[in-house]
Amino acid sequence: MSLSPQQRDKTFLVIAACLLALGICAPFSGHDWQRAMQVAMGLGAVVYGLTVVPVERLVDRPTALGLVLIVGLGLVSSALAHQPLWAFTEVALFISCGAIAVAVALLRRHAGEPLDRVLILMVVLLCLIKSIQYLYAGALAFASGVRVLDPDALLSGFSNKRFYGQFQTFTLPLLALPLLMPKVSRSVRGAVFALLCVWWLIAISGGTRGTWLGMAVAGVALALLGPWGRRWLAWQLAAVCGGLLLYTALFTLLTGALGVEVGSGVSDRLTTSLSGRGPIWWQAWHMIVERPWLGFGPMHFADIANPVAAHPHQAILQWASEWGVPSALCVAALAWRGGWATLRVLRTRACSTARVDLLRGCLFAALLGALTQAMVDGVIVMPNSQVWLALVVGWLMALHVWRAAPGASLPWAWAGWRVAAVLSVGLLVWVVMRDAPHIEQAQQGYLEGGNQHLQPRFWAQGVIALRRQ
Repeated sequence: MSLSPQQRDKTFLVIAACLLALGICAPFSGHDWQRAMQVAMGLGAVVYGLTVVPVERLVDRPTALGLVLIVGLGLVSSALAHQPLWAFTEVALFISCGAIAVAVALLRRHAGEPLDRVLILMVVLLCLIKSIQYLYAGALAFASGVRVLDPDALLSGFSNKRFYGQFQTFTLPLLALPLLMPKVSRSVRGAVFALLCVWWLIAISGGTRGTWLGMAVAGVALALLGPWGRRWLAWQLAAVCGGLLLYTALFTLLTGALGVEVGSGVSDRLTTSLSGRGPIWWQAWHMIVERPWLGFGPMHFADIANPVAAHPHQAILQWASEWGVPSALCVAALAWRGGWATLRVLRTRACSTARVDLLRGCLFAALLGALTQAMVDGVIVMPNSQVWLALVVGWLMALHVWRAAPGASLPWAWAGWRVAAVLSVGLLVWVVMRDAPHIEQAQQGYLEGGNQHLQPRFWAQGVIALRRQ
């Protein structure tokens, strides 16, 4: 029995929403679980894409050629890498993220503006669930009578608080959308603002400086775009103040009254230190100098063991050291073209209060904040962040207003994309099925080998120098 187009769209939407929720809300969630959910979403996106024939192009010819060049250089670099299979796996991740972005764009094109409301509601519900989990964990901690309270222990669903912060960088800008829309009732606006304050409380207590930096850059950019951007910034600043008041009430006044010591306060994060990034940045730089054209191979920063991390916590250095400088320049050029095209639309419609224009601005803020954070953090590495990056990019692609008609889609190009997506997801599914039964054993062996902490990359134990192919 075949599904109608509407049933097909709803099925993919429900599956995607469930996978997003399971990835971050499940009590056992972590890096490895989120990677599995990412592969599952990529599989769903590919299946959805196989059932859809786009009427018009999603990208213009220069963008398509740039993507072909990036993938081609990645394949050549992978073939020459020390561990080709892991390198091809990284290329497959890149293509699968593209498949997710394409699926989201096609879904939005088919469903229209009502889908925007559904997706924003999904964002609100996810943030609400995580906020409830945080407040519940805090209530349990205070009720237990502990003498030392670590705010980091209240965060759940992520292997590292920085990964939590990356998720917040994507969602903080989107949570402000209902506050900008003129026809939203006062009660709904108040509830959303309260949620935004709690979400900022978590961002403050988590101490992820990359999130703070990303939101600051996004705020400055939107303030320069027009009156709605300044209203967005005003709501965010008001929520920051609300979050600071909540933080003071919980972790200063209440802890002081109960005689509880705060183990890791936000003041400890108010530094300009690199937090150990210096050595891995230098490692990436030396890799670039040694092999500038094709790099060491995708994922191959993790093939050179170091005591800090399996990725350099800097997107440009990572891409250039692994994929090569030409590929990094192509990625930067495409990011610049896409960002500039979106910025041009935002400036043209700076005074518009239409929901779609306000949404475009919030999505642009989320993307700009995430790309800023990627300069100091592993946004392009972590599975949940990769999924949200693809979701935001696909959403923006669907909302984009072309200056000239993009033209009809090319059947041969769409067929080639389908083949690449199917092969990529097939490889990822095989890797997950191969490694999943041995994940705990690999982690235990890595830690017993004298290593003090796991270094996430594809898996939570991401140092491929010690992994079999």
